[in-house]
Formats: sequence, structure tokens, C-alpha cells
Amino acid sequence: MNYRELANTGVKVSEISFGCWTMGGLNWVDGTPNGWANVNEDEITAGIKAGIDAGVNHFDNADVYGNGRAERMLARVFDRLGVKSTDVIIATKIGHFPGTAEHAYEPAHIRHQCEQSLINLKREYIDLYYFHHGNFGEDGHYLHDAADAMDRLVKDGKVRIKGQSAYSADDFEKTVPVVKPAVLQSWAHALDDQFVRPGSRVANLMETHDLSFVAFSPLAQARLLDKYDPSKPPQFEPGDHRKNSKAFSAEEIAKLKPKLAKLKQRFGPTTEDLAAVALNYTLAQPRVACVIPGFRNERQARCNLAAAGRSLSQDDLRYVRDVLA
Repeated sequence: MNYRELANTGVKVSEISFGCWTMGGLNWVDGTPNGWANVNEDEITAGIKAGIDAGVNHFDNADVYGNGRAERMLARVFDRLGVKSTDVIIATKIGHFPGTAEHAYEPAHIRHQCEQSLINLKREYIDLYYFHHGNFGEDGHYLHDAADAMDRLVKDGKVRIKGQSAYSADDFEKTVPVVKPAVLQSWAHALDDQFVRPGSRVANLMETHDLSFVAFSPLAQARLLDKYDPSKPPQFEPGDHRKNSKAFSAEEIAKLKPKLAKLKQRFGPTTEDLAAVALNYTLAQPRVACVIPGFRNERQARCNLAAAGRSLSQDDLRYVRDVLA
């Protein structure tokens, strides 16, 4: 396993890190589904053990993943495995679970949720704490007060490193000068690398401010693994955010399948081969510190780990980009 520093913080994370969204199971916030199919804790435990044994030292969570369930499960798993949680890097987030606040970025709610996440995780501090999105209210009403609240958490020793997650270049450009994070997070995969592609607005922003990027959805939620059949498109339960997503329709799966066949011809036919290509494509982009693929069991965890120690040449990167464009 290779490790990369988060900006200039001195903190190094495994290139293959683990995302914990799946651990929250089926879930809703204000009536909107934002979860995944329910998981088995024993299978999650086996997956995390495989990751730790392979050198994974960074686990990415959020208060909204199962509305606290994923944070609590991660703490239980570490207890079961005899892992001291302060020996690994734990990230979590604030922003999509408003509780009883009018807006999740109200300073009082930020402080409360930080304390609740610490309780859930059985920690005295959070290694990397993100604002989970870039919507700070109309005209950025909460932005400056929220940034001040985050700075106080750092001053109080509750947070080590500040992060900003967002879903548009506009939001990153608006928030970075105020929040002053060390790490940005959003999706980045071979089907859509808009935030990490050299010369993009966010890539230039990271160069200007000396920031690192943590890439979620590096497998495009398994679409890059060729696991779906267009003749039998996947069906998801209520509470799974993928339900009714166009990306998982028979039409979109059919479009992607011949492209994945070309990748298999060049890089190998297995799920592990495709995972290694997808994860290393994203890791090859400037400023990317790590990828955080999700997992539901040991098999999926080991599939993610198959990318460790492998790399793509410049010709390989161009081939992947050309095939999937």
C-alpha cells in the first residue's frame, strides 16, 4: 500500500481508503432516499479487517450515513477487531442531516453534530471534518459563521484537518477562500473527472491553494465493474438513493457495456482488473490523495484492494479516457 500526504498537513492516508456510506443502510432525510441496500455487520467487519490487513488507514464517514448508524458501526467494528481507532485516520462530515435546525450549517448545529459524531465514533477528535456540500443558504448566508464555527472546533482540539465537499466548481470557488480547507472531496472517476482533470477550474483552485483531493465514487458506484446486465437492470429498494437513477437504466448500462469490453481486452477480464484500472485512473490525476470506494463485504473490499501497487502508463490513461469518452 502506498500513502500520500493530505496537502501539507503531515497526515498521510492510504491511496486506497474505504468509504463508509454503504454502512448506513437504507435511509431517508426529509423524505428523500439517501442510503444503500442494508448491510450485514459481520460482512462489513470482514471487509474492514481485509482493508486494515492490507494497509488501509483512512475511513470516510458522515453523520447522514444512516443518520449516525454508519459512524456507530465503524466504532463497533474497530472494537470487535481490537483496533485502536486513533491508529487510523477517520473522516466524517456535517451538512446533509439538519436535525431540528432550520439549516444544517447553523453554528450551534455544527457544534452539536461534531459532539454527536465524536460520541458515535468513540473519539475525542475527528481527523478530517468536512462541510458535506456547498449550499450555505441563500446568498451564502451561513458561510462565514459556519467557517468560524469550524475554526473554533479546530482551536478546541475537536478537529485536526478541515475539508470541503461540494458538487460544483462554483461551490468550491465560493467556499474555499472562506473555509480555507486542506482537502476537497467530490466524485471523480473515469466517466467524469471534471474536478480533478488537469486545467479544470477545481484543479487550478487546488494548485493555487495547495489542496489535496479525496475522490468518492471512483468506480462510478460499480458501473465501471461491468456487474450489470442491460437485459436485467438492477432494482433497488425504497431508501436506496440509486432507485430510479437514470445511470442504472437498461439504456445506460447497454451504452457502457461495449466500452468496458474494450477495457477488459487491454487490461484483463476480471472484476479486480476493472477495479484496478478505474481506481488507478483517478489516482493518476494531480492532487488526488486517495480514492474511497465503498464496500459491503470482504469480496468487495478485496476487489478495491486489488488496485494497490498497480499503476497505469500515460498510454493507458489516454486509452481509458478515449474509450470511455
